[in-house]
Amino acid sequence: MIPRRAILTTPLLLAAQEAKFRIAVLGTEHGHVRGFLNAAKLRQDVEIIGPVSFEDRNKLRTEKAEAIASFTSTDRHLECARLAADLKLPLMMEKPLATTNEDARQIAKLSAAAGIPIIVNFETTWYKSHGELWRFFKEQNAAGKIRKMLAMDGHQGPREIGVGNDFFEWLTDPVRNGAGALFDFGCYGANLMTWMMDNQRPLRVMASTKQNKPQIYAKVDDEATIVVEYESAQGIIEGSWNWPFSRKDFEVYGEKAYAHAYGGNSVRRRKAGEKTEETFAPVDLKADEADSISYLKAIARGKLKPGGLSSLENNVIATEILVAARQSAKTGKQVKLR
Repeated sequence: MIPRRAILTTPLLLAAQEAKFRIAVLGTEHGHVRGFLNAAKLRQDVEIIGPVSFEDRNKLRTEKAEAIASFTSTDRHLECARLAADLKLPLMMEKPLATTNEDARQIAKLSAAAGIPIIVNFETTWYKSHGELWRFFKEQNAAGKIRKMLAMDGHQGPREIGVGNDFFEWLTDPVRNGAGALFDFGCYGANLMTWMMDNQRPLRVMASTKQNKPQIYAKVDDEATIVVEYESAQGIIEGSWNWPFSRKDFEVYGEKAYAHAYGGNSVRRRKAGEKTEETFAPVDLKADEADSISYLKAIARGKLKPGGLSSLENNVIATEILVAARQSAKTGKQVKLR
């Protein structure tokens, strides 16, 4: 016979007894909210409050939200952080962190002063392929020092893929989005490269933007190329609303090997001396780090501390790269960061 105490502490019963994770969804104008809500509906351990507005802070208190997931335009992220700090609630916001360096730094200050975790959600954070690149370069040290990185992110364009009107309106506004494809898709490469370079601030940034479709995107760029210079490495970020199909590819080249992540589930790599490239499926991520909801829950309940791709440390630097790129594209000059 199993002792009564053992029965009460089995993992299955503990999971069943665990209170649902109550997430307040703030705003709906960011199109990624649909995927987030659809994912939440499939989980029995999650309860969604809202969507709520900035005026609903009393509702957040009475309904006892454990965390906030914001889906506003990027220019309102500082306002989201102020609300979260006032309520003392962990906050997850959609990429990128901010449209200006001033907002990014203020968000970091609010997080520290209020003692609340604030994290940034990128779809690419949960790619098993990127976890495999990290293991190959950082844990296995199989490629030596990183020398070059290429990030290629984007799709055919917001209008072309049929985003909603609310999303399209702010995404194509240079103030509310920060830029066009430069911020919308340049942020992925800035985030990933900062991560692979261990949160090292680049020396210099140079960028070029274009309007290939001014009849659709009259106020913002739809094509952007950013060159990020480090002391011993170079990163090239290609953010575009002109790809023939959606893509999120990341290539990293080291002294002794390279590895390419193609989407979330495929990796190709080759070491010096090998004649052929190896293609394989990466291993699964840890359960608490496999998706945005699981990660936010682990952060809010104290199982994990913010780090890596989601951290403010990373994303403040990523914002600096994007702001420098915007300035460089406007002036035609290289921008120094240190």
